[in-house]
Amino acid sequence: MTDSNEQPLEGRSGAESELGTTTVAKVAASGGTAKVVPHFTRGERAARGKAARAEVPRSSQAQVEFPAGRDPVGLLEEQAVSRVPELVPIRYGRMLASPFAFYRGGALIMAEDLARTPNSGLRVQLCGDAHLSNFGFFGSPERTMVFDLNDFDETLPGPWEWDVKRLAASFAIAGRENGFSEKERRTAVLATVRSYREAMHAFAAMRELEVWYSHLSIEQAFAEFTTGVDPKRLKQAEADVAKARTKDSMQAFEKLTRLVDGERRIISDPPLIVPIDELTPTAMERDAIEEELRDMLRSYRRTLETDRRHLLEQFRFVDMARKVVGVGSVGTRAWIALLLASDDQDPLFLQIKEAQPSVLERFVGKSEYANHGQRVIAGQRLMQAATDIFVGWEHVASGLDGQARDFYVRQLKDWKGSFAIEAAIPTGAAAYGKACGWTLARAHARSGDRIAIASYLGGSTAFDQAIADFAETYADQNEHDHKALHDAVKQGKVKAQTGL
Repeated sequence: MTDSNEQPLEGRSGAESELGTTTVAKVAASGGTAKVVPHFTRGERAARGKAARAEVPRSSQAQVEFPAGRDPVGLLEEQAVSRVPELVPIRYGRMLASPFAFYRGGALIMAEDLARTPNSGLRVQLCGDAHLSNFGFFGSPERTMVFDLNDFDETLPGPWEWDVKRLAASFAIAGRENGFSEKERRTAVLATVRSYREAMHAFAAMRELEVWYSHLSIEQAFAEFTTGVDPKRLKQAEADVAKARTKDSMQAFEKLTRLVDGERRIISDPPLIVPIDELTPTAMERDAIEEELRDMLRSYRRTLETDRRHLLEQFRFVDMARKVVGVGSVGTRAWIALLLASDDQDPLFLQIKEAQPSVLERFVGKSEYANHGQRVIAGQRLMQAATDIFVGWEHVASGLDGQARDFYVRQLKDWKGSFAIEAAIPTGAAAYGKACGWTLARAHARSGDRIAIASYLGGSTAFDQAIADFAETYADQNEHDHKALHDAVKQGKVKAQTGL
């Protein structure tokens, strides 16, 4: 199948194929050529999905090849070259903790594997790292709690199946870690994929604006996806959501700062949190870096909407520190910035995170955005129903290491919470999977041809069963890959620092 929504449908003339049967939108660019956006009918879009199914049967989605010479540790070492050297052992240490922790850090490894799997040729904006821990709840700008995807470092357009397969495999891998039986794991995976399929059919029937306005509130998630979950565990989950409402800039302010000579400063907890003045040996260098950081924040401000820019201007820069985050992201340059309004008890914490090329890039092509921070934010805005008001991006011509780098910016804390997979039971995992499946379908429906994808999926469980088979196969391979990293550390090929 083709990889573009603008490719001709079989059996139509060239003019009809390119333009469709409805009006063509042309956006004139000054001094350039017009951009032609084709508009196909619902019938034509459904026919495209059926044609894809004939060419790439749903049962074939179970297939994955692991060729001789495949080198998962080598891929991780490729990534290490562009990362902070002293932090790379922490990344490996975190990945060694369990097969699921390894999976979280192995997005590049799986991207290379997914590139060898069948796909329908239907493209969407991919998360690129849609495992179960990259879903969660957080506060919308309207101050309601919503459930959504929350990590877009790897986002790029690509085959929609890749996100589904990464999500499904994460449930199989996490289920093994929790001691679920094979049947219990398969039930959770099937619930996840079925939720995706049924949601995509529902979105295919909606009008465009209905899809765009769709979101999943926490209340809706509990009401729709928790059937069969033990009431006591459900109450604990509701308590976790309530607790997340306290996780904001004020909580971070109290936890991550201390008073120094009458001014708030970010605490030092190396190597996980290192204030900027500890990374610069002299006062002159520190002053120069702080001025560069202020310039960076001023430049980032220009990527915000006018009202958010006005809000940001009410805060002054106070301090900054390097902060280790996540698993797969460890070693990339991640900063936290403390800003204060006129009242010194009125803080704003921003996270400034390096954006490197997506792990998908070598398999699906380069981003249309020159700045990878802008790539991340553009993908986030396209896939999320509600996005942090402070998201933006920046390019630094010369950082602490003298290298040019891209960054994106967001709030450090904004009512954020996540699913505690280590405490999950089978019915809870299945309920969570349903919420993730619905959410991923909604994200894909916003950017891709939801009608063609729904047509490809069909009404049977053929696709669900194939993905469940794929998930177990990949869980086996992930255990081998985790062992390969363990062996590399044991043999002294790479260094790992555990417990951080």
